Amino acid sequence: MTTMTAQPPVLDLARRVAALQPELGAAVDRVLASGWFLLGPETEAFETEFAAFCGRHHAVAVASGTEALRLALRALGIGAGDEVVVPAMTAVPTAAAVCATGATPVFVDVDRETALLDPARAAGAVTERTRAAIPVHLYGRPAAVPDVGVAVLEDAAQAHGALDPGAPSAAAAYSFYPTKNLGGIGDGGAVVTDDGDLAAQIRLLRAHGLTNGYEHTAVSGNSRLSEVEAAALRIELRKLPEWNARRRAIAQAYRDAAPAMRWQAPHERHVYHLCVARVDDRDDFRARMPFGTAVHYPRALTQQPAYRRYVREPCPEAESWAAECVSLPCFPEMTDDEIEVVCRALR
Repeated sequence: MTTMTAQPPVLDLARRVAALQPELGAAVDRVLASGWFLLGPETEAFETEFAAFCGRHHAVAVASGTEALRLALRALGIGAGDEVVVPAMTAVPTAAAVCATGATPVFVDVDRETALLDPARAAGAVTERTRAAIPVHLYGRPAAVPDVGVAVLEDAAQAHGALDPGAPSAAAAYSFYPTKNLGGIGDGGAVVTDDGDLAAQIRLLRAHGLTNGYEHTAVSGNSRLSEVEAAALRIELRKLPEWNARRRAIAQAYRDAAPAMRWQAPHERHVYHLCVARVDDRDDFRARMPFGTAVHYPRALTQQPAYRRYVREPCPEAESWAAECVSLPCFPEMTDDEIEVVCRALR
């Protein structure tokens, strides 16, 4: 196993790459030798394999997680004049994707114990202009899919392997940013759905609305995933169940060591993209701990300067989470000794 560092890092992607060699190198060489770099056999194979992993009929690979959200919203008919319910505690791309369609994000407060969209508050935010809701499976913990009378698009950017395939949503959007549980060697994303028409529309929109015969039937842009990225993701997808199990074991070790800490409420399908707790004096806590930490996220959407124009109601729970959350080291390549360093410090 990797030699323990003096201070366990919050994340070390170099370990993932080292563990996957020489498979990654062979995959890149295969793509280079093929001369086919976009929308080729690697992407098609990955889409088939990822759809099966997610328990959905279709997967459409795109350029990023933000694009997965944006294109899914567009395919659902969301645009100017529409409103989309979004939890106030999430990464900015959730709201950015809504704005990119011309629609308006409506920020809703989150549950105190989970940091996830509160279904009751979501229902209360619905107006005659509401056309969709986006529950975010923050940190890898499944969120409830709200029944608010509009289309539901799940933001699963941090939740690879956590979702219930039977959830009543139109689609789920994933990110393959390198830090994710299924993280590539570049950027990427995908939309999974059981709706064949929706999948077909997203495929159209990801490549300038181009159909056969060089005919463009929709105004759109470029959101293609590279063949190199798809080839790498195919390798990682085979490892993902094992990696998720390791993340769960690490998080459980921390919880057992410090049961009094204010952890994000557990869930049997939690995949711990991030292992997060709340602390009263975050700066002091981070300075004292003999391991790396991070903050996801230090501001709620209601506190982001670019998005304050969309604030309608106070979101105190989201802002409280933003003020107190801290992310602890939780990645599959951690050594047992590193895990013990964290446990000892938390006790």
